[in-house]
Amino acid sequence: MIAQAPEQLQNEVIEIRRVGRVTKGGKRMRFRVVVVVGNGAGRVGVGMGKSIEIPQAVQQAIRNALKNMIEVPIVNGTIPHEVVGEYGAAKVLLRPAYPGTGIIAGRTVGAVCRMAGIKDILTKAMRSTNPLNLARATLVALSQLESPEMVAKRRGKPLKEILEVEDDDQS
Repeated sequence: MIAQAPEQLQNEVIEIRRVGRVTKGGKRMRFRVVVVVGNGAGRVGVGMGKSIEIPQAVQQAIRNALKNMIEVPIVNGTIPHEVVGEYGAAKVLLRPAYPGTGIIAGRTVGAVCRMAGIKDILTKAMRSTNPLNLARATLVALSQLESPEMVAKRRGKPLKEILEVEDDDQS
């Protein structure tokens, strides 16, 4: 994991849910908190925390999110190509958008994109709308992204050739 100063990271609470288990003495209630953490410049993570008190659950979720951080390639404020991510029953489609479009997304997917530093993106959440699974599906999709440099290196070709081929496909 890359060491990052905590003050550069921002976090956003996606969901606070009261959950419980039934014991002999009655119901034991706790809070489950889902948090997204990012530096706004290509690093983002999602975490979950459970505790009797909400602030403790938030701190636990932030620690968990820091462990699950990924690197996101961002090209001109958007993602390099279209991608689909699945996690459990949740499925999310992410599409690059032209500058000025903004983040066209639901609350959960939008929060993950904002924390990653993406400025323009089109998204569609399909199937399950569970916030935790949607956030994790978005992370799966973002982790599948490859920048043009990564594609060129993988194919063993010069970057110029890769960019020319991609330009031909779009016309």
